[in-house]
Amino acid sequence: MIPERIPADLNTQAALYRSLLAGRRVLVVLDNARDSDHASQLLPGTPGCLAVITSRNQLTGLVAGQGAHPLTLDVLEPAEAHELVARRIGAERVAAEPAALRELVVLCARLPLTLAIATARAAAHPTFPLADIVAELREARGSLDAFADVDGQRDVRAIFSWSYRVLTPAAARLFRLLALHPGPDVSAAAAASVAGLPLRQTRPLLAELTRAHLLAERSAGRFTWHDLLRAYASELINAEDSESSRDQATYRIFDHYLHTAYRAAVLFSPLRDEIPLVEPVAGVIAEQIADQDRASSWFTTEHSVLLAVLGSAATAGFDPHTWRLAWTMEHFLDRRGYWHDLVTTQRTALQAAHRLGDLAGQGYAHRGLARALADLSRFDEACVQMERALALFTEAGNDTERAHTHRLYSWVLERQGNNLDALGHAQKGLDLQRIFGNVGGQAAALNAVGWYHGLLGDHRHALDCCQEALVLFEQLGDRYGLADTWHSVGYAQQHLGDHAEAAASYLRARDYYHGLGVRYGEADALECLGETYAVLGNVESARVALTQAVAILDELDHPDAERARDKLHNLDLPQTLRSSAG
Repeated sequence: MIPERIPADLNTQAALYRSLLAGRRVLVVLDNARDSDHASQLLPGTPGCLAVITSRNQLTGLVAGQGAHPLTLDVLEPAEAHELVARRIGAERVAAEPAALRELVVLCARLPLTLAIATARAAAHPTFPLADIVAELREARGSLDAFADVDGQRDVRAIFSWSYRVLTPAAARLFRLLALHPGPDVSAAAAASVAGLPLRQTRPLLAELTRAHLLAERSAGRFTWHDLLRAYASELINAEDSESSRDQATYRIFDHYLHTAYRAAVLFSPLRDEIPLVEPVAGVIAEQIADQDRASSWFTTEHSVLLAVLGSAATAGFDPHTWRLAWTMEHFLDRRGYWHDLVTTQRTALQAAHRLGDLAGQGYAHRGLARALADLSRFDEACVQMERALALFTEAGNDTERAHTHRLYSWVLERQGNNLDALGHAQKGLDLQRIFGNVGGQAAALNAVGWYHGLLGDHRHALDCCQEALVLFEQLGDRYGLADTWHSVGYAQQHLGDHAEAAASYLRARDYYHGLGVRYGEADALECLGETYAVLGNVESARVALTQAVAILDELDHPDAERARDKLHNLDLPQTLRSSAG
């Protein structure tokens, strides 16, 4: 076609284009279409032709209006990425440095383009160890400099910009601000707080970013992106947004998670005494959490995000947010068996509260750290932390928390085998709670006092205390307190010879723990249930309970797993030998 004969008008051009394709069998490839309108003018108008369209946009208009068949291409699978590298630089070179290959794939985010650029450098320098190429990428992490192609035709920034430039201003602003979010993913509500916009205005912006493949919706309402897009957004926000705007968005992020986590924490542990919070800044959309089950689900979903947010808050100098965030996470991390995370978060909280000179904050952190250390069988260190917590709460004049600390201290002493001192601390806690009229605190302390009386052999007194605690927990509707107390009741009944009643109590405790997701508590109740079934002669039920206990304890990597495993093994011994082994 002679250029001079091409019409100037777009519609006339499209009509001429279609007439040229009429009656022919042609494969039309439309690469990097901006949107549906951009591509629709070039679609063949007669049968026999096929159009393949590539775009960073989802082109939903073509799917709905033209019957197009969408095919979304994700990043490469690890095996596919390894194969791409091997094809380009040779299988022998890849096989010689498997660790470097794995890191290369991660640093390139499994994107074909970035892998192509990195392997092109490796291919151009066949004598360079692959580990050296990886070291260059590692040093540039957080920057796209390592992926700037020398001829400018495959520059990652340029390719990302194709999607960014066509965004609406509001979506472009949200994309930049999300660079401040610690990750690894973000909910729609958190994104609204980042932007300082109502949720109803934020959802369409997230959809726009998802259509442009600048975000990925990995599950309903949760969005993520790979590190290279985050690096691109970071470059943009530093270039285009003021320091004040960045600081305000950062503050909204920390406020969002603190206030939402606080709501979840007081539902997750309903009888927990509250701590003071400052009202969130304007634009924060704290999530609405209705009940204990939803609080548990929220913590489960946001677990990794909360750890990242807390670390970022500490690094950024947001000390009031830091120790309070750690406080909100304490019970969830403890009950789910994330004890190493609990140590880390409480140490971070302690440093933040110390910098603030906040006595109560330090007390909470010392006590939370003691809980975590005792869970990890580091009892001497745990006792030191409990003593410090008691001293701080006394100095701060916080008698309620001092009472709670006495009760928790009793649990640490029990884990050391010091049941007499444990009873003393539990009784101090009960006496204080009665003075303050704290019903929830009294119930927990009564259960503790009963438990230690049982460990010291006074099972009738233990049963009386625990049954009194049960009445209070039933009135309060505290399922976690009921779980602990039914376990204590079962222990007293077991040692009073009421084995059938004990089995029923342990089952109730197991059901409560299971429903709350308290893995160690569930395993402990199952182990006791297995023992009780064995005494009743129900060996098969005992085997099932002990097998489940071992599985949970192994999952938690808890030292009690060996004890439960021994009990399971003893079930298969002759009765006389089993009795002597026990």
